[in-house]
Amino acid sequence: MKEKKGEAAAGAERIIKKYPNRRLYDTRTSSYITLTEIKQLVMEGAPFVVRDAKTSEDLTRSILLQIILEEEAGGSPMFSTSVLSNIIRFYGHAMQGFMGGYLEKNIQSLQDVQTRLAEQSKGLSPEMWTQFMAMQTPVMQGLVTQNLEQSQHLFAQMQEQMQKQTEQMLETFGLKR
Repeated sequence: MKEKKGEAAAGAERIIKKYPNRRLYDTRTSSYITLTEIKQLVMEGAPFVVRDAKTSEDLTRSILLQIILEEEAGGSPMFSTSVLSNIIRFYGHAMQGFMGGYLEKNIQSLQDVQTRLAEQSKGLSPEMWTQFMAMQTPVMQGLVTQNLEQSQHLFAQMQEQMQKQTEQMLETFGLKR
């Protein structure tokens, strides 16, 4: 995707318009783009928003979910049926409001591990990479264990917060446990 001269500064939010015919139009490049190209924007960390061409409604989440759906339908899905079922069960549940933040923090933690691993492995030949990964197995297990412990701690904090909120609400209605 080529940039036009004089367009918005780099890093400015890119606006993608979605038309009724389901086509996506990149206003920065003045061209139609595909979901694959939007996925590339995500991979590059480029800020963008997808808006309905008529109503200006924000459709970004919907498009991102569509990309995830296509990825899941492809070769190797990331989410098992069990994970998807459990996520669905959180909708409408008291924990729904906490689940998004919980997942976001855990994914960020895994992304931090991936970034550190990539930094440590820069410039390695295939043979060195194999040796590096053999040494990383215990380290990776340690990082996964650490991530799990952080996740458990975060979940415990969420439970405490919910309990406090419940107690405050009960007190407001003159009910105490």
